[in-house]
Amino acid sequence: MRRVLVIDDEPDMAEWLALTVTGAGYDVRVATRGSDAESLFTSWHPDAALVDLVLPDVNGADLVRRFKALQPRTEVLVISGQGSIPRAVEAIKAGATYFLEKPIDAESVLAMLGRAIERTELEAENVALRRQLLDRYQFENIIGRSRKMRELFDLVAAVADSEANILIQGENGTGKELIANAIHYNSRRVKGPFIKINCAAIPKDLIEAELFGHRRGAFTGAIQDRGGLLEQAQGGSLLLDEIGEMPPYLQTKLLRVLQEREYRPVGSDRVVRVDFRLICATNSDLDAALKDGRLREDLYFRINTIALRVPPLRERTEDIPLLCDYFLDRFRQRYQRNVRTIAPAAYHLLIRSRWPGNVRELENAIERGVLVAKGSEIAPADLPEALREESGPGGDVVLPPHRTLAALERMAILQALERTNWNKQEAAAQLGLYRPTLYSKMRKHKIRDEGRGRRSASRTPPTSAASRRAALAPDEEASRA
Repeated sequence: MRRVLVIDDEPDMAEWLALTVTGAGYDVRVATRGSDAESLFTSWHPDAALVDLVLPDVNGADLVRRFKALQPRTEVLVISGQGSIPRAVEAIKAGATYFLEKPIDAESVLAMLGRAIERTELEAENVALRRQLLDRYQFENIIGRSRKMRELFDLVAAVADSEANILIQGENGTGKELIANAIHYNSRRVKGPFIKINCAAIPKDLIEAELFGHRRGAFTGAIQDRGGLLEQAQGGSLLLDEIGEMPPYLQTKLLRVLQEREYRPVGSDRVVRVDFRLICATNSDLDAALKDGRLREDLYFRINTIALRVPPLRERTEDIPLLCDYFLDRFRQRYQRNVRTIAPAAYHLLIRSRWPGNVRELENAIERGVLVAKGSEIAPADLPEALREESGPGGDVVLPPHRTLAALERMAILQALERTNWNKQEAAAQLGLYRPTLYSKMRKHKIRDEGRGRRSASRTPPTSAASRRAALAPDEEASRA
């Protein structure tokens, strides 16, 4: 049963509203003061509230603001016997859905209340559908529905339960550690420890002792025996992040451990036997490291049993809306902000960005947007300045000379389709169009949907400059005619 909170300082009006709403099948509570109403609102969590704008202890609009801050999804209807357009505007700005002016009748109250409840139900349904969508395209907190991410998920699922060494490669911010987590927590070693070490974050003269442990007195500062991370990983998994930064002499010792499954701590004669699964990650070019001698070739082949490449965000732009929704939900709940959507113009900036910092940069951009947004949606001004400048004038859009307007429009549509791998929804968002309008323009310019054929045939997606010129030819001939 839906809950409705009635707030009115006139006892007769409060009683009449309560009887009217109860008769329509709602569960009703009544308050005659703002302080009592706020206490009931906090403890009872109503689906809707009928609020008199004139209360003895608080301004009704201020009460609406507090309600929306506490529970943004509750619909608020305001009532006043001193109604006017300015008061209605103030109430709506405070977050009210409808404004009713006394005298009011039961039919009007129930009609507007019904619409408000319907809005809450639709929003709850949308939230549930969004969560289902995220569940469908989520793998151990990794979000993605693009072809490249689905292929990565499939490969991770196939190799996670094996004992094979894994090498994860990808740029900073792509989620390499999340992939490592998914491998460990979907493996047969899930009940064992998962030890992580960043080889680039530890001084080179200390990393050996961190990995292998040491005996007391082995070096200055070694005041007691200490086990290493290899020993701590016994029965579980060990993640060596930035493996390319490991000193060459230590690579030799690690290779020996992988071959013989035993080692000696620094300064000790004690042999330690270990059993762990090795997962390595790097954002560096290991081929260049091999050529420069910074990485041993035999170690590379040992750790590279299964290679996983995490694609940068610019190669999976169709995942950006899904990631935006995920981060928007997370930060809205974390900071208790009434930010529900992202403005189309802001979405346009997000989709056009090249994202050198990848998913981590996008996450930071949405977090900033939630924190600084003044209304219920993230506007372009709420995004980081660098993001706005990147997509501003002087970007990568260059208009070729001697083209008709129709030819330029056709070129813009083709480029947007190619950037999004022929995802019409995302292409329409980039162009600032509704999807039906994009379909209409594609028919107008005789643009065939090449995305399906390209994906099935696994051909190279980007078209050449020559093919783009050929694609523009029909409009140019039409313009000459």
